[in-house]
Amino acid sequence: MRDHYDFSKMKGRKNPYIKYLKQPVTMRLDRDTIAYFKSMSDETGIPYQSLINLYLRDCAVNHRKLEMKWAS
Repeated sequence: MRDHYDFSKMKGRKNPYIKYLKQPVTMRLDRDTIAYFKSMSDETGIPYQSLINLYLRDCAVNHRKLEMKWAS
C-alpha cells in the first residue's frame, strides 16, 4: 500500500444507501416490555433493540393496527 493517496481528483457522490440507515429516536417503554425483549435477546443472541426494530418493522410491513376499545 502507498503511504499517501491523492484524493483531490476524486468526484464525490452522495451515499446511495442513506435511505436504509436507521434514525435514532427516544422512546419511553415500560420496564416489563424492555425486560421481555431483553429475555428474548438472551435466548436468541440478537440485541434487544434490534428485536424491537424487527417487531415494529413486521407490524409496519404487514399493516397491523392496534385494535383497542377503552372501557367506559
